[in-house]
Amino acid sequence: MVMGAIWLGMILLSVGAAFLNGNTGALTPAALEGASSAVTLCISLAGALCLWSGLSKVMERAGLTEKLGRIMRPVFRRLFPQSCKDETALGFLTANVSANLLGLGSAATPMGVAAVRRMQKLSGGTEATDEMCRLIVMNTASIQLLPTTVAAVRAAAGAQSPFDVLPAVWITSVCSVGAGLLAAFAFGRIRCD
Repeated sequence: MVMGAIWLGMILLSVGAAFLNGNTGALTPAALEGASSAVTLCISLAGALCLWSGLSKVMERAGLTEKLGRIMRPVFRRLFPQSCKDETALGFLTANVSANLLGLGSAATPMGVAAVRRMQKLSGGTEATDEMCRLIVMNTASIQLLPTTVAAVRAAAGAQSPFDVLPAVWITSVCSVGAGLLAAFAFGRIRCD
């Protein structure tokens, strides 16, 4: 509802600006060109998403996701001590983090939602726990080893080396997750005091 109001406001501002500047003739071609570019971008992103989602499924069936969960268990024990005791929750957490590491935010989101539902069931309450908040921070900021969506957008835009942004992505994603987790822990302590 809110996003609809935001989009409507942007459209009305654009039309108003076109009328004020006398550029109404350019309005329709610009709208059609934008719509065409959006469809092209969606199709190119769908291809990359299918590729990496398939790879994620192969990793899951080969047992690599479970092995990654075992490797990440020490980190998960500190971040999610209650949820880490439940194998189902741990599986959802591992799948979420694995998808985010591959830069598949849209594939990670359903696993994150499933993990939060499982955490809610384990906590027996209806309000968000500190662990849920930390997962949401991690899912939103997400450390990306392979930013596949960004690379797909860059490739669709004509970049010669779509993955040449890797060092910048690694640094910024680690910093954003670190800052987010520090804030989540700080706010969790403030709320408890």
